[in-house]
Amino acid sequence: MLPDGITADALPSTELTGFRALLPSAQTAAHLRVGACSCDLVRPRLPDAREDERHLRARYKALGLSRDRIIGELERHRQRTPGSREPEPGWRAALAAFVAEHARNAGPTLFRLTFHPGPDEPATTGTLVRRTVSEIRARPEHWLEEGRSTFVLR
Repeated sequence: MLPDGITADALPSTELTGFRALLPSAQTAAHLRVGACSCDLVRPRLPDAREDERHLRARYKALGLSRDRIIGELERHRQRTPGSREPEPGWRAALAAFVAEHARNAGPTLFRLTFHPGPDEPATTGTLVRRTVSEIRARPEHWLEEGRSTFVLR
């Protein structure tokens, strides 16, 4: 079960194909979010919302997004799930605890953290990193690297 405040939306079966290249037994692919976006899973939000959005604006600009698209993405980022509060250890630590328990119970699982709007890049892009449940529990803030597929094993 996902921690309160983190949601999972199933990806279309067409996107599952890329994950099956790395994990043939994959049956489901999901996009994880906190509120309307996944930013909180990339890094903690900054206390100053303007500074936080400045960081995002720079990243979106580097992706070549138009001004209108950047504004739309920032609006989406501002949306919070009503009643949802960040857990004490932080969103990344809460996700790490879920991932460790999921791998322990369900077996090997593949995760990919990317920063961009729109459909995900193919899972076969970039380097595959292998992590064990003990590694995830030891470094809950650093087990998932942006732009890399991470294979989690017991």
